[in-house]
Amino acid sequence: MSEEHVKSALRGDLVQIHKVILTPEQRSPDIPACTKGVPYEAWIKGFLLEDEARIGDAVRIETFIGRELSGTLAEVNPMYTHNFGKPQPTLLSVGMEAKKQMGRGRRSSHEE
Repeated sequence: MSEEHVKSALRGDLVQIHKVILTPEQRSPDIPACTKGVPYEAWIKGFLLEDEARIGDAVRIETFIGRELSGTLAEVNPMYTHNFGKPQPTLLSVGMEAKKQMGRGRRSSHEE
């Protein structure tokens, strides 16, 4: 069952805000042109402090570590989409090999 896109939130709901930290004009002249031409932005998750808000509203949130921040409400009940990427074949056997090497010269508890 697909989740319906939520467009409003109530106080205490987990939300994500968007805010521009630096406009292109405020960015350092020493960074690459492709970077310098875009704003430096942040998307931050936290708990809504307003009684009610809709996507696009200016809101305040309290982050997981207790900081109060403001920005534009971007998402309600945001998903965590990060991962560690695809397994690297070179590293797949490292854990097993380490266990073998650590076990050399020792007797396991069930061998005694």
